[in-house]
Amino acid sequence: MAKLPLPQRGQPLDLNYLYQMATVINDVSDKVASSTQNTSYVDTVSGGSKNIRTADSKIIGGYLTVTNNSSTSPDGEGAFSYTFDSDFAYVPVVTATPILIEDGTTESGKDISVVLTKVTTNRVEGVVRFNTIGVASVGINLLIFGVPV
Repeated sequence: MAKLPLPQRGQPLDLNYLYQMATVINDVSDKVASSTQNTSYVDTVSGGSKNIRTADSKIIGGYLTVTNNSSTSPDGEGAFSYTFDSDFAYVPVVTATPILIEDGTTESGKDISVVLTKVTTNRVEGVVRFNTIGVASVGINLLIFGVPV
């Protein structure tokens, strides 16, 4: 792909320079359009399957602390919620991964499960379920992927 020379200050823009600009822009457009790796597939609950350009998708990475040196008991739960800055066109795909954030916690921080209870176009809600008695410090990493408005 050709690089376009930068004009000098005060240089008049002539037809040749505009032609070169249009040629370079078209070359870039052809390269982007012909790429086979520029689309993403999103299977949404409310909107069905969508093939969209990756540049047109929206990805949010979120983090929140659920418990911090808190006592846990079998069948105990810690609720969490995370609100997005802006809406998605359809309910996005959300993945929640628990993180043990303190090495000093007991085994109860390792014996957990995460359940998403509600996902909307601008909010995720869920619970962390503890299966063992002890003390735990647990965070949640969220990966939210979907079609923006």
